Amino acid sequence: MPFSIDRTDRLILKALQNDASISNLELSKSVGLSPSACLARTKNLIESGIIKQYTAILDEEKLGMAVQAFALIDLNPLNRETMQSFLEVIKKYPEVQACYTLTGNHAYLLKIVTKDIHAYREFVIGSIMQNPYISRCETNIVLGVDKCTTYIPVLEE
Repeated sequence: MPFSIDRTDRLILKALQNDASISNLELSKSVGLSPSACLARTKNLIESGIIKQYTAILDEEKLGMAVQAFALIDLNPLNRETMQSFLEVIKKYPEVQACYTLTGNHAYLLKIVTKDIHAYREFVIGSIMQNPYISRCETNIVLGVDKCTTYIPVLEE
């Protein structure tokens, strides 16, 4: 059952997406609530699961992770057992930032970051392709990032 949110909740969500480090006092002023009412609403949004977590978004390049790539993965056979096996292993790799289950021609899409192309090659050959169920790994190297956001549009009802 969807959680019902009102205009004030939407304002809180928008403000927190722009700056999750904002203090409750600043947040309450920006949305027109008392600090205690704002904190109660924010806690409610967390408890309902609408706010999943607070995190810092890091700059990959400044941390020496210059290569970003997307890998399309095919499994053979493609069934529940091979999918579960693949996911158990893939979740252990910090280089894999995201793993998406797909419809269409491929089973998964991975977003992978490494320090350079040589490290990427070693990661794919030495780790990813060691899974016996992977029948194909097609890589697309990112040449530039023109838009990247974690912002979710908070729609009005």
